[in-house]
Amino acid sequence: MQGVTVVDHPLVQHKLTLMRDRTRSTKGFRQLLNEIGMLLLYEITRDLPIEPVEIETPLTRMTAPQLAGKKLVLAPILRAGVGFLDGMLDLVPSARVAHIGLYRDPETLSAVEYYFKAPSDLADRLVLVLDPMLATANSAIAAVDRLKERGARELRIACLLAAPEGIRNFQGMHPDVPIWTAAIDERLDEHGYIVPGLGDAGDRMFGTH
Repeated sequence: MQGVTVVDHPLVQHKLTLMRDRTRSTKGFRQLLNEIGMLLLYEITRDLPIEPVEIETPLTRMTAPQLAGKKLVLAPILRAGVGFLDGMLDLVPSARVAHIGLYRDPETLSAVEYYFKAPSDLADRLVLVLDPMLATANSAIAAVDRLKERGARELRIACLLAAPEGIRNFQGMHPDVPIWTAAIDERLDEHGYIVPGLGDAGDRMFGTH
């Protein structure tokens, strides 16, 4: 699919399979989500701009590359998006964090916002929206809507699983925002869950029902 990158690295696919297993413990699921977040970020950021800087090693002076400009904003959609956060911050500890509180109305499946807090300089930073399950994509669409309203100009979506329906829905609203995912699953069921999927990522991460 155009505009969608499936991260097919063997470690990502192995960890995703472990997460799909219904017998995986809450602790194990949470740890795997953290690890996959780190691996996804590695792929999503492979084209970040770099610039040469002068440094001194223990042996000599040299010119070496480092990241150019302002660093990332990580924007997890609460709750499940937080599962990506620690692993990604381990890789990019200087990243800013925006929090977007959304829940899915069980009747309409539309996203309802209850919290939004973001850095003031979104226009100057690459913003990564973290949403493990791109199912209907209503939450991701609402999150990107709000971030664009606040000035964000360069955004990307990081998710664990995506449904074809969600990808189509999201790209119909935000064709300029690329998606990175570990897998594109078969379909959505009548309740808006991804099939075969892995259940509700937030419930499995926090041990709720």
